[in-house]
Amino acid sequence: MNRHDLLHAVPAPAADWQPASWRRYPALQQPQYPDAAALDAVVDELHALPPLVTSREVLSLRQQLADAQEGKRFLLQGGDCAESFVDCTPEVISNRLKVLLQMSLVLVHGLRLPVVRVGRFAGQYAKPRSSDNETRGDVTLPCYRGDIVNAPEFTAEARVPDPRRMVKAHARSAMTMNFVRSLIDGGFADLHHPEYWNLGWVGHSPHAAEYQRMVEGIGDAVRFMETLAGQAIHTLRSVEFFTSHEALLLPYEQAVTRQVPRQSGWFNLGTHYPWIGMRTAALDGAHVEYFRGIRNPVSLKVGPSVTPDQLMRVIDALNPHDEPGRLSLIHRMGAAQIADKLPPLLEVVRREGRRVLWVSDPMHGNTESTSNGYKTRRFDNIRSEVEQAFDLHAAAGTRLGGVHLELTGEDVTECTGGARDLTDTDLERAYRSNVDPRLNYEQALEITMLIVRKRAQVQAPASL
Repeated sequence: MNRHDLLHAVPAPAADWQPASWRRYPALQQPQYPDAAALDAVVDELHALPPLVTSREVLSLRQQLADAQEGKRFLLQGGDCAESFVDCTPEVISNRLKVLLQMSLVLVHGLRLPVVRVGRFAGQYAKPRSSDNETRGDVTLPCYRGDIVNAPEFTAEARVPDPRRMVKAHARSAMTMNFVRSLIDGGFADLHHPEYWNLGWVGHSPHAAEYQRMVEGIGDAVRFMETLAGQAIHTLRSVEFFTSHEALLLPYEQAVTRQVPRQSGWFNLGTHYPWIGMRTAALDGAHVEYFRGIRNPVSLKVGPSVTPDQLMRVIDALNPHDEPGRLSLIHRMGAAQIADKLPPLLEVVRREGRRVLWVSDPMHGNTESTSNGYKTRRFDNIRSEVEQAFDLHAAAGTRLGGVHLELTGEDVTECTGGARDLTDTDLERAYRSNVDPRLNYEQALEITMLIVRKRAQVQAPASL
């Protein structure tokens, strides 16, 4: 199916679906707002604001994801576990972009494939929680659900869900998108100048020399192509970049969902690529109901508790017409469980002939707590899950078409291990996340290089 087909040959939208249809179903992980009228007023206000993305961008991404399903592209999806309002600054945003651009450069160079670049930002302000409440000492308060809902400070006032935060989250998302677009349009992603992407604090990284050689090699290749062409290759000066977030807070997602001229159906125009988390993936739940009605490409997190039958039922609900580029399955099993839990899912999807994009999330199944009270992820477990994912897909005759990572461009110490062998003690030095631990730049780049090496290994012809 070509781009023209994807834009126009679309099944008719469900007649029984509206952006608010989810309200007829059980809605998990939703805050309890004290003032229903104030909530409704905010939803109306948000609905009247300009969208953050366009339907054309959404459909362009969908086509690229369809290509990734066929092995013609590779998806790189990464960013913060949860954005915060205070981190909506030029430095933080540009550093996130730098990391993803560097990672994509490594992947393009190593995989010899175009990379679909998707940031977990410009809207990743809501987070699911394992409990509704948090207790410290003798005090129990509602848990922190992300800046779009309440504040992280452990006070009764801070933890009250406030619908006005949705307006602020929308504004911060717009600022982030605007800055990212401006950077890219202004030449920030220019392959002629990848040195613009350097992060000063990592000059002494064990991978710095390898990366520098790669940059120099690409620069030589660009100059060679331009010499042959006799002119500058302007397509190397910019890239397409897309956004994603977990579409968790349904009143917000409803508010940014709309119809557009000359397109059929409904689009979530608050992001290009929303996903359903593992805690809200029930077939009879509000999130699946909301997702089935939008034309965006969508993702589903798949954990170790999912059975083949459950997975097929959700696939049927989210992509009943088996449309290319529509559905991604992000498996997050944990290094200790992936070998047992993933193969039956790969087998049933392959046997039924469903078109999905398989993506590895090696982060969320490997979270643990240290003896000194920090939530962390061991780099060795992250690496193991990525390596096992490639092996299991190769054995099943399926294709791993992307990775989904929580990472940052800041000098944090939140995940242990990696090239510098960070320990539990190192976590105290620069642990800044309010929710989940993230890979720092060095660890993210190390994982990217590992992906290149592992994919080459599984694709290498067997020795005679």
